[in-house]
Amino acid sequence: MTNLMIIPGLIAKLLPTDYVGFTFFVGCMAMMAASAFFFLSLNQFDKKWRTSVLVSGLITFIAAVHYFYMKEYWAEIGESPTFFRYVDWILTVPLMCVEFYLILKVAGAKTDLLWKMIALSLVMLVTGYVGETIDRPNAWIWGLVSGIAYFVIVYEIWLGKASKLAQAAGGNVLASHKILCWFVLVGWAIYPLGYMLGTDGWYTGLIGKGSVDVAYNIADAINKIGFGLVIYNLASKSQTN
Repeated sequence: MTNLMIIPGLIAKLLPTDYVGFTFFVGCMAMMAASAFFFLSLNQFDKKWRTSVLVSGLITFIAAVHYFYMKEYWAEIGESPTFFRYVDWILTVPLMCVEFYLILKVAGAKTDLLWKMIALSLVMLVTGYVGETIDRPNAWIWGLVSGIAYFVIVYEIWLGKASKLAQAAGGNVLASHKILCWFVLVGWAIYPLGYMLGTDGWYTGLIGKGSVDVAYNIADAINKIGFGLVIYNLASKSQTN
């Protein structure tokens, strides 16, 4: 069944009951609004925090553009826009990892932490894409590799070098770091769950199959905008200290 109505001479219109399409639309608007907020607030921060807030704006702006295309794809095709979603993630998730490095620079974070986090995020995403689209018969293997990369990121920020740097920085940096850690541990958990629901493997008999586009869209908005707001709050508090 199609998810759209065709209006002669105009564009396709999402049906009022198309909740997936609605979340794509709201996600696009929310990300764009967040981008405008972060970009327009840049001048109130000094150079030390301006880059962090700029990256927050870039994350939500990139997501807003992709959500616009995902909304159109869903309306026209009626299928989950897996390709566009992974293109979005391959750009925005490494940038979210960069945020950890940027806020921990005050405690002496080195570029090796930056590249380690970026590399792990890319492994997580590339293997996830291969398992979900290219080599679906072996999806569980690719999902396992992706999951290992995810848990290494979790370990790094909760117990590894990033955690130790946050402890050394203390104060607002430590508090913000902990909030970002919870975003990764809890907020990002929807993505491996969605992967398992959308592919076949040993886990299918346990959790079944289904579409999680609505959950993906809501989680994306919360994670990306939430990340940015944590950074904005940290930058604002640091300005007054």
